[in-house]
Amino acid sequence: MTGIKSYGAYVPKYRLGKETAGWGFPAEKAVANFDEDSITMAVAAGMDCLRGIDRSQVDGILYATTTSPYVEKQGAALIAAALDLRRDITSADVTDVLRAGTTALKMAMDAVQAGTASNILVIASDCRMATPKGGLDRAMGDGAVALLIAKDGVAAEVEADYHITDHMLDVWRSSDESTVRSWEDRFVIEEGILRVIPEAVSAFMAKNNLAPKDFQKAAYHSSDARRHAALAKMMGFEAAQVQDPLYDQMGNTGAAFPLMLLVAALEEAKTGDRIMVAGYGDGCDVYSIKAGEGIDKLRQGHRGVKKHVEAKRVLETYDEYLRWRGLMTVAGVRRPTASGPSASALWRETDRVIQMYGSKCRKCGYVQFPPQRVCVECHAKDEMDNVRLSDKPATVATYAMDYLSGTTDVPLVIAVINFKGGGRMLSMMTDRETGELSVGMPVEMSFRKIRSAGGIHNYYWKSTPVRA
Repeated sequence: MTGIKSYGAYVPKYRLGKETAGWGFPAEKAVANFDEDSITMAVAAGMDCLRGIDRSQVDGILYATTTSPYVEKQGAALIAAALDLRRDITSADVTDVLRAGTTALKMAMDAVQAGTASNILVIASDCRMATPKGGLDRAMGDGAVALLIAKDGVAAEVEADYHITDHMLDVWRSSDESTVRSWEDRFVIEEGILRVIPEAVSAFMAKNNLAPKDFQKAAYHSSDARRHAALAKMMGFEAAQVQDPLYDQMGNTGAAFPLMLLVAALEEAKTGDRIMVAGYGDGCDVYSIKAGEGIDKLRQGHRGVKKHVEAKRVLETYDEYLRWRGLMTVAGVRRPTASGPSASALWRETDRVIQMYGSKCRKCGYVQFPPQRVCVECHAKDEMDNVRLSDKPATVATYAMDYLSGTTDVPLVIAVINFKGGGRMLSMMTDRETGELSVGMPVEMSFRKIRSAGGIHNYYWKSTPVRA
């Protein structure tokens, strides 16, 4: 059978909520930090999914998003490098539509069922923007989800699927725009979501001789909490069957949303439970997923949605969020305009910058970062093996705070960290609270965007306090 072998998710630490001055809305929504985007969140979700998994067994990666940082440049290739996957794998971006996540799931299933791949990693991630304080802004949140689709060792089987393609201009964003647009609300809801999703679900049920009573949970797209409840009634689901859409804690995470709700449902599922999943956008994708005997084991070692949602900090002001998104500028340190990084240098240093390899001496086992030809411990030359440090736990050896660096997040915290098993690194820290910093603090590595200049997004690894 074809199904889900592993899952992972990522919800940013920071939230807009009722305590946020200038937000003016009681519900919380997850917002990516200034150094995060759909690529960095995808890497975080992928790392959560691949805990305990041999990464050399992954045969392909699909990256689903509507907010890829590059218009012409494959995001999946960058994510694959950051996750240290093999080079001889298939990769693709599935983009430009809200149901990209559920469409990527179909593509992965077909590849595995056809035998062209044994394990396909599906990652959906979105960091959408809307006009500040509008209805869309209040409903949308940031987040990512990852599913490893396989034929062997699966814990949740994908039993059946059904698809509708339906052209409609309801919510859109042109290539030269940064914020999402929407047509008149009644048209978008009544002729879009409330028409297409029930139609697709009804046809799916009829085709597979199923009824709403056959499902323990329903995880599906909607525009807001009120329409989510209306959809449940139209499709015949009781309130207890509806997976919590987390609108008051996370928000609608775009292409990742229905799959994140699926993961949230799997976190509570028992053997034999059925979950209906429906993605929406220019049509609808519907799936029936059944939890198997390995569902309890599947939950072990992953943070998933629940743990990420619980580990949070609410921003003090809405202005802070606007600065992160470049919608508000403040006077800062006067420095020359940054030039774009060298594309050739980034390519040469992929193993250090993107894959985060250190070097381990074959003679004495000493680990160094950045990689070196000569071991500083035993002085052996060219006796080094690559060792991945991105997934190694670490602790803070010492740190300093720079208030004059000109960073968006003042102060810039620079820490010397020691990796478990060997290796030391000078690292920028992110998602940190300065009053909680201490020597010996446990940290982990997080793939982040350092800066953008010359049309190039410069990514690197930062350290961050371990999420609870």
